[in-house]
Amino acid sequence: MAAGAVLRALRILRPRTLAATSGKFLDAAEFVLPPASCELYTPWGSSPVRRLQVCSALCAGHNKWSKVKHIKGPKDVARSRMFVKFALLIKVAVKEGGPNPGMNVNLANVLEQCRSKNMPKSSIENAIKTAAKPASQYTYEARGPGGCMLLIDVLTDNTSSTFHEIKRLLTKNRGMLSDGVRHNFIRKGVVVVPGQNISTERALELAIEAGAEDVQESEDEEEQPVLKFMCDMVDTSKVRASLGELGLEIASAGLEFVPRTSLSLSEDQLEAALMLVEALSDCPDVVQVWDNIQADS
Repeated sequence: MAAGAVLRALRILRPRTLAATSGKFLDAAEFVLPPASCELYTPWGSSPVRRLQVCSALCAGHNKWSKVKHIKGPKDVARSRMFVKFALLIKVAVKEGGPNPGMNVNLANVLEQCRSKNMPKSSIENAIKTAAKPASQYTYEARGPGGCMLLIDVLTDNTSSTFHEIKRLLTKNRGMLSDGVRHNFIRKGVVVVPGQNISTERALELAIEAGAEDVQESEDEEEQPVLKFMCDMVDTSKVRASLGELGLEIASAGLEFVPRTSLSLSEDQLEAALMLVEALSDCPDVVQVWDNIQADS
């Protein structure tokens, strides 16, 4: 009788399972194990606990998230930073030439770049609207690793705080403020076009036909080849229109500080200099950082 009581108690504690094929209830002792392709994890070997099934199909969500985290995440962060910098460029252009793109060529060029990068319309309008708020524009002169020269454009409503932050970033990354750097740069109009399938000889011919002073090969933020057509500031719109008439796609057009002389750096110096430029560019008040680092070093 004692044995019968024990068996009845076990049946109560271990509920029966519905068989998927026959529709009949099975006792726990009759339960069929899952296929060997799925591993089973049982923390306690002897207790009749619920088992967790783990197989390859259930891991797909984790793999997908890791791709989003390591690929999409950084791209979204970079995209957000790009929009922040575009907003600063809009504010600078408005302060220099007013909020009307029809009367402000630099603003018109910046707005076109914003639209080409799919910057939200609301963000563009907000940047134009808030440009009227009090803010100071400065260009700091600095030297970095290997003696490279930097111009750091900032737009800030707290001059003292921004100055100390720029100085801190320079000191931390082997740089320092340095007067006289500006003389190595000249303000130029720059029209950028995609550089795929255009030879150096053809690029020079196009520069002559469009009225540009020079053309340089470079890469954009996505490491795609581009051609930069240099011209006098007042000729930017004219050169841009001429290149368009020649059948070229215009990626952007605007004003840049172009170095009169470039500097080649060693591998270690180049790595340190690029780290400094990146650190400065990540500062919220920095609009742009110009340098004279040799591109092919």
